[in-house]
Amino acid sequence: MQVTKLISTCDIKDCPTLYATDRDTLLVQGETPTDHGLTIPGHETLVEIPMDLIRKAIRDKLI
Repeated sequence: MQVTKLISTCDIKDCPTLYATDRDTLLVQGETPTDHGLTIPGHETLVEIPMDLIRKAIRDKLI
């Protein structure tokens, strides 16, 4: 899989970030919430990212 960084909330590695793949999908880097109260299958996960990151990606026409 080839991954391209689209946008981040900062320039260091451990910030919320959106990536595009050559599979026409997005990868999302963010915090893993633990207080959601949901039942998530073992093969899936949740990540939490700021809405401002999505808004900026849309505004900059990255997604």
